[in-house]
Amino acid sequence: MPRRNRPPKRVVAPDHRYNSVLIQKFINRMMHGGKRSVAQRVMYDALEIVEARTKKSGLEVFESAIRNVSPPVEVKPRRVGGSTYQIPVEVPQYRQISLAIRWILAAAQNRHGRGMAEKLAAELMEAAEGSGSAAKKREDTLKMAEANRAFAHLRW
Repeated sequence: MPRRNRPPKRVVAPDHRYNSVLIQKFINRMMHGGKRSVAQRVMYDALEIVEARTKKSGLEVFESAIRNVSPPVEVKPRRVGGSTYQIPVEVPQYRQISLAIRWILAAAQNRHGRGMAEKLAAELMEAAEGSGSAAKKREDTLKMAEANRAFAHLRW
């Protein structure tokens, strides 16, 4: 990463079915080896499964899952006088979404199930309710930040 100037943020075009930038970001993150069509099929199948099981819009459940998993604060290590402290810092909006997507995908991949669409659908439904592995990861992050609140004055 350059030291002088930050590269501009890339603009992600919305997906063609739901016209959502968030879903397109999720598909881009899920994609392996440039296989976009496979990632899209898995994502759209998962959203159809969610719609069938919850009787709600798949996009609505997906957005609430991302909202419930996004962490408002996280801890970052900072070296002060020979020792390293975990300092709680607020998370910017773009990083909140990035972390939420990463955690939901990791939790879905670690689940036991038939296919990735099934596992992703189950994880999205649980995340929308505030339970599941991704939501637990968020709670652990918040607990860590709360425990290290005493070091907040060392923020830079």
